[in-house]
Amino acid sequence: MKTVRLIFSSLMLSWLLTACFSYREYPVEYDYSYHGKFKKYRTYAFLHDSNALPDTTIDQATIEKVIMDRLRVQGYRYKEDKPNLLVSYKIYFDSLNFRGYDQPDIEDWLRYERTDEEYKKRNYILKKGTLLIQLFDRKQNRSIWQGYATGVYGNIYFNNERQLKIAVRSILDRYKFLAEDFMENKEFILEPEG
Repeated sequence: MKTVRLIFSSLMLSWLLTACFSYREYPVEYDYSYHGKFKKYRTYAFLHDSNALPDTTIDQATIEKVIMDRLRVQGYRYKEDKPNLLVSYKIYFDSLNFRGYDQPDIEDWLRYERTDEEYKKRNYILKKGTLLIQLFDRKQNRSIWQGYATGVYGNIYFNNERQLKIAVRSILDRYKFLAEDFMENKEFILEPEG
C-alpha cells in the first residue's frame, strides 16, 4: 500500500511541476494615461470597427472570452449601452515601430494621481507577433491603458489557442484595478470556526 501511495504521490508531483513550468508569461509592457479614472470604472464593452471586414486570421472569440473572464473576476460588468470602458485588441503579425512611455509604476502613480505628470516618450521596435489590448474611457474619448505582449524572446503563435490565452492573460495581469465598489458590494461567506 505504501508503494502505491509513493507512486501516486510521485506522479502527482511530476504532473504539478510540469503544469507549473509549462505556463510561460510573455514579455509585457504597458502604458497608461494620467487622465484615467481607474478607481471609477464599472462597465465595459468591446470596440469593433463596424466598417471593417472581420479579421479571420485571429481567434476573436478566444481573445474576447479571456478578456471577459478576467474583467468579470475584477468586478467589471459587460454592458453594450454606454459602458465606462471600451476594449480594443489587435494582433500585429509583422515587426513594427511603436511609441510607448517611461512612466512610474501605475500603483505608485495612483497614490498622487497627478494629471500634469510629464510623458517620457520611448520608441520600441516590436518583433513579429505583437498583441495589443487597449482600454478607452468612453466619456473622455481617449485611451487610458494599453498593454502589449510581443515575441521579443521568441515567437508567440497566435494560431495556437493555448499560447493566445497565455498572451492575453499576461497582458491583463498588468491591469490590476477592480471595478468601482466591487469589494463593497460583495458578501463574503465565512466558514464557522469549529
